[in-house]
Amino acid sequence: MNKQQKTAELTLPIERDLFLRNLLRELSGTLEEVIGLDEASGFISIVGQRIGDWINTEYRKALDTELLPPDQIAAILIDLKSRIEGEFYLIKEDEEKIVLGNHRCPFGEKILGRPSLCMMTSNVFGTITAENLGYAKVCLNATISQGAPECRVTIYKEDSNAAEEADGREYYKG
Repeated sequence: MNKQQKTAELTLPIERDLFLRNLLRELSGTLEEVIGLDEASGFISIVGQRIGDWINTEYRKALDTELLPPDQIAAILIDLKSRIEGEFYLIKEDEEKIVLGNHRCPFGEKILGRPSLCMMTSNVFGTITAENLGYAKVCLNATISQGAPECRVTIYKEDSNAAEEADGREYYKG
């Protein structure tokens, strides 16, 4: 048995998913340390918007529609997180907003202490909602990254007094 065969037989917790989650954790951590949390969140927001555009396009193609139906936005947001091993669920939906909870982050334990990575959720949810409804405001009310037992995310679907008063990021179509 040669050296390469011996190392190939080792049992190690190294695989693609864990490698990529560690990569994102270290990248976001480095950005947070070097340029600060706000600026790191800004960079990750750009990536999140691009990922949101891609996911929005994929759902539109799969559903063979130019715009995602308003009554399916919440289900689509939950479905996409489920596909990447998140555990989002609907708490409440009405004409004004969607409120989602989350038991498990797609980044797993790698999210702890990395709040800038939450901009992925904010921007993906905001981009998809705004591109289909014209407007979104995403409020990260509680996040696992900052020590909460689960996430709570509010997505306002229209620019209302409640949306104006809420602390979050606004998104517009286009």
